[in-house]
Amino acid sequence: MDPALRFKDSEPRIHPTAELKSCRLGRYAIVGERVILREVTVGDFSYFERHAEAIYTTIGKFCSIAANTRINALEHPIERLTTHKLTYRPNEYFRYLGVNQEFKARRKAKPVTIGNDVWIGHGAVIMPGVTIGNGAVVGANAVVTRDVAPYEIVAGVPARNKRLRFAPEIIVRIEALAWWDWQLDRLADAIPDMQAMPIEAFLDRWENRAD
Repeated sequence: MDPALRFKDSEPRIHPTAELKSCRLGRYAIVGERVILREVTVGDFSYFERHAEAIYTTIGKFCSIAANTRINALEHPIERLTTHKLTYRPNEYFRYLGVNQEFKARRKAKPVTIGNDVWIGHGAVIMPGVTIGNGAVVGANAVVTRDVAPYEIVAGVPARNKRLRFAPEIIVRIEALAWWDWQLDRLADAIPDMQAMPIEAFLDRWENRAD
Protein backbone atom coordinates (compact mmCIF):
# COMPACT_ATOMS: atom_id res chain seq x y z
CA MET A 1 0.00 0.00 0.00
CA ASP A 2 1.16 3.52 -0.77
CA PRO A 3 2.55 4.98 2.50
CA ALA A 4 0.88 8.27 1.64
CA LEU A 5 -2.48 6.49 1.88
CA ARG A 6 -1.70 4.28 4.87
CA PHE A 7 -0.11 6.76 7.27
CA LYS A 8 -1.40 10.08 8.53
CA ASP A 9 0.74 13.21 8.71
CA SER A 10 3.53 12.56 11.21
CA GLU A 11 4.04 16.18 12.24
CA PRO A 12 3.62 16.76 16.01
CA ARG A 13 0.30 18.25 17.08
CA ILE A 14 0.55 21.11 19.58
CA HIS A 15 -2.54 22.71 21.09
CA PRO A 16 -2.53 26.50 20.60
CA THR A 17 -2.71 27.06 24.37
CA ALA A 18 0.39 24.94 25.09
CA GLU A 19 3.68 26.64 25.99
CA LEU A 20 6.94 25.07 24.83
CA LYS A 21 10.49 26.35 25.18
CA SER A 22 13.61 24.61 23.83
CA CYS A 23 11.77 21.32 23.21
CA ARG A 24 12.18 18.56 20.62
CA LEU A 25 9.14 16.55 19.56
CA GLY A 26 9.15 13.24 17.70
CA ARG A 27 6.81 12.04 14.97
CA TYR A 28 3.12 11.89 15.87
CA ALA A 29 3.77 13.46 19.28
CA ILE A 30 0.80 15.30 20.79
CA VAL A 31 0.92 18.17 23.28
CA GLY A 32 -2.48 18.94 24.74
CA GLU A 33 -4.32 21.94 26.09
CA ARG A 34 -2.36 24.24 28.42
CA VAL A 35 0.60 21.88 28.69
CA ILE A 36 3.85 23.61 29.69
CA LEU A 37 7.16 22.08 28.60
CA ARG A 38 10.65 23.51 29.17
CA GLU A 39 13.72 21.79 27.72
CA VAL A 40 11.91 18.51 27.14
CA THR A 41 12.53 15.88 24.48
CA VAL A 42 9.44 13.88 23.53
CA GLY A 43 9.73 10.64 21.54
CA ASP A 44 7.61 9.42 18.64
CA PHE A 45 3.91 8.84 19.38
CA SER A 46 4.17 10.08 22.99
CA TYR A 47 1.47 12.43 24.17
CA PHE A 48 0.64 14.84 26.99
CA GLU A 49 -2.95 15.37 28.06
CA ARG A 50 -4.20 18.76 29.28
CA HIS A 51 -2.58 20.83 32.02
CA ALA A 52 0.55 18.68 32.33
CA GLU A 53 3.98 20.21 33.00
CA ALA A 54 7.54 19.02 32.50
CA ILE A 55 11.02 20.50 32.61
CA TYR A 56 14.53 19.08 31.99
CA THR A 57 13.12 15.72 30.91
CA THR A 58 13.75 13.13 28.23
CA ILE A 59 10.72 11.04 27.29
CA GLY A 60 10.84 7.93 25.11
CA LYS A 61 8.41 6.72 22.47
CA PHE A 62 4.77 5.70 22.95
CA CYS A 63 4.43 7.28 26.40
CA SER A 64 0.97 8.18 27.71
CA ILE A 65 1.08 11.13 30.08
CA ALA A 66 -2.24 11.97 31.69
CA ALA A 67 -3.73 15.31 32.65
CA ASN A 68 -2.43 17.42 35.53
CA THR A 69 0.86 15.55 35.81
CA ARG A 70 4.06 17.26 36.91
CA ILE A 71 7.38 15.86 35.69
CA ASN A 72 10.56 17.05 37.41
CA ALA A 73 8.66 19.08 39.96
CA LEU A 74 10.41 22.26 41.05
CA GLU A 75 12.50 22.02 44.17
CA HIS A 76 13.09 25.03 46.38
CA PRO A 77 16.36 25.98 48.11
CA ILE A 78 15.44 24.95 51.65
CA GLU A 79 19.00 25.68 52.86
CA ARG A 80 18.65 29.40 52.05
CA LEU A 81 17.06 32.01 54.27
CA THR A 82 13.87 31.71 52.23
CA THR A 83 12.48 29.05 49.92
CA HIS A 84 10.71 31.77 47.90
CA LYS A 85 11.74 32.36 44.29
CA LEU A 86 12.96 35.77 45.37
CA THR A 87 16.47 34.28 45.62
CA TYR A 88 16.54 32.28 42.38
CA ARG A 89 14.35 34.42 40.10
CA PRO A 90 14.76 37.93 41.52
CA ASN A 91 14.39 39.31 37.99
CA GLU A 92 10.63 38.87 38.37
CA TYR A 93 10.62 41.58 41.04
CA PHE A 94 13.74 43.75 40.64
CA ARG A 95 15.72 45.30 37.85
CA TYR A 96 19.42 44.46 37.45
CA LEU A 97 19.09 41.13 39.27
CA GLY A 98 19.05 38.13 36.92
CA VAL A 99 18.15 34.47 37.25
CA ASN A 100 20.39 32.74 39.79
CA GLN A 101 22.55 30.59 37.50
CA GLU A 102 23.88 28.43 40.34
CA PHE A 103 20.37 27.32 41.29
CA LYS A 104 19.39 26.85 37.65
CA ALA A 105 22.43 24.61 37.09
CA ARG A 106 21.49 22.62 40.19
CA ARG A 107 18.03 22.01 38.74
CA LYS A 108 19.36 21.01 35.32
CA ALA A 109 21.77 18.56 36.96
CA LYS A 110 18.79 16.47 38.10
CA PRO A 111 16.99 15.59 34.85
CA VAL A 112 14.16 13.08 34.65
CA THR A 113 14.47 10.21 32.16
CA ILE A 114 11.39 8.27 31.05
CA GLY A 115 11.68 5.18 28.87
CA ASN A 116 9.40 3.92 26.12
CA ASP A 117 5.76 2.84 26.55
CA VAL A 118 5.43 4.42 30.00
CA TRP A 119 1.99 5.34 31.33
CA ILE A 120 1.91 8.16 33.87
CA GLY A 121 -1.49 8.44 35.53
CA HIS A 122 -3.62 11.49 36.24
CA GLY A 123 -2.09 13.98 38.66
CA ALA A 124 1.14 12.06 39.22
CA VAL A 125 4.25 13.96 40.28
CA ILE A 126 7.73 12.84 39.24
CA MET A 127 10.47 14.32 41.41
CA PRO A 128 13.89 15.53 40.16
CA GLY A 129 16.50 13.00 39.09
CA VAL A 130 14.14 10.04 38.71
CA THR A 131 14.51 7.45 35.94
CA ILE A 132 11.46 5.44 34.85
CA GLY A 133 12.10 2.28 32.84
CA ASN A 134 10.39 1.03 29.70
CA GLY A 135 6.81 -0.16 30.07
CA ALA A 136 6.36 1.14 33.63
CA VAL A 137 3.04 2.39 35.01
CA VAL A 138 2.72 5.23 37.52
CA GLY A 139 -0.64 5.32 39.30
CA ALA A 140 -2.89 8.35 39.52
CA ASN A 141 -1.77 10.99 42.06
CA ALA A 142 1.40 9.07 42.88
CA VAL A 143 4.52 10.96 43.97
CA VAL A 144 7.56 9.24 42.48
CA THR A 145 10.70 9.88 44.53
CA ARG A 146 12.87 6.94 43.36
CA ASP A 147 13.69 5.14 40.13
CA VAL A 148 11.05 2.84 38.67
CA ALA A 149 12.17 -0.42 37.06
CA PRO A 150 11.04 -1.52 33.59
CA TYR A 151 7.43 -2.79 33.58
CA GLU A 152 7.03 -2.01 37.28
CA ILE A 153 3.67 -0.66 38.47
CA VAL A 154 3.95 1.92 41.26
CA ALA A 155 1.35 3.91 43.15
CA GLY A 156 0.90 5.92 46.33
CA VAL A 157 2.63 8.72 48.22
CA PRO A 158 5.48 8.11 48.06
CA ALA A 159 5.09 5.72 45.14
CA ARG A 160 5.82 2.09 45.99
CA ASN A 161 5.98 -1.10 43.99
CA LYS A 162 2.66 -2.86 43.46
CA ARG A 163 3.67 -5.53 41.00
CA LEU A 164 5.24 -6.12 37.59
CA ARG A 165 3.11 -5.97 34.47
CA PHE A 166 4.56 -9.28 33.25
CA ALA A 167 6.72 -12.11 34.49
CA PRO A 168 10.47 -11.29 34.41
CA GLU A 169 11.15 -13.66 31.51
CA ILE A 170 8.44 -11.94 29.45
CA ILE A 171 9.88 -8.53 30.27
CA VAL A 172 13.27 -9.65 28.97
CA ARG A 173 11.67 -10.73 25.70
CA ILE A 174 9.75 -7.48 25.26
CA GLU A 175 12.87 -5.41 25.93
CA ALA A 176 14.76 -7.45 23.34
CA LEU A 177 11.93 -7.04 20.83
CA ALA A 178 12.11 -3.23 21.20
CA TRP A 179 8.91 -2.86 19.20
CA TRP A 180 8.95 0.90 19.77
CA ASP A 181 11.81 1.15 17.27
CA TRP A 182 10.02 -0.70 14.48
CA GLN A 183 9.38 0.88 11.10
CA LEU A 184 5.86 2.24 10.63
CA ASP A 185 4.75 -0.46 8.22
CA ARG A 186 5.84 -3.27 10.56
CA LEU A 187 4.16 -1.50 13.49
CA ALA A 188 0.90 -1.10 11.58
CA ASP A 189 0.96 -4.76 10.54
CA ALA A 190 1.40 -5.82 14.19
CA ILE A 191 -1.48 -3.82 15.65
CA PRO A 192 -4.20 -6.43 15.03
CA ASP A 193 -2.04 -9.01 16.83
CA MET A 194 -1.40 -6.56 19.68
CA GLN A 195 -5.15 -6.21 20.05
CA ALA A 196 -6.06 -9.89 19.93
CA MET A 197 -3.18 -12.09 21.05
CA PRO A 198 -1.95 -12.95 24.56
CA ILE A 199 1.47 -11.46 25.18
CA GLU A 200 3.39 -14.77 24.91
CA ALA A 201 1.68 -15.68 21.65
CA PHE A 202 2.44 -12.25 20.27
CA LEU A 203 6.11 -12.57 21.17
CA ASP A 204 6.28 -16.06 19.67
CA ARG A 205 4.92 -14.74 16.38
CA TRP A 206 6.89 -11.50 16.12
CA GLU A 207 10.28 -12.29 17.65
CA ASN A 208 11.48 -14.15 14.58
CA ARG A 209 9.17 -12.79 11.94
CA ALA A 210 10.95 -11.59 8.82
CA ASP A 211 9.24 -8.74 6.94
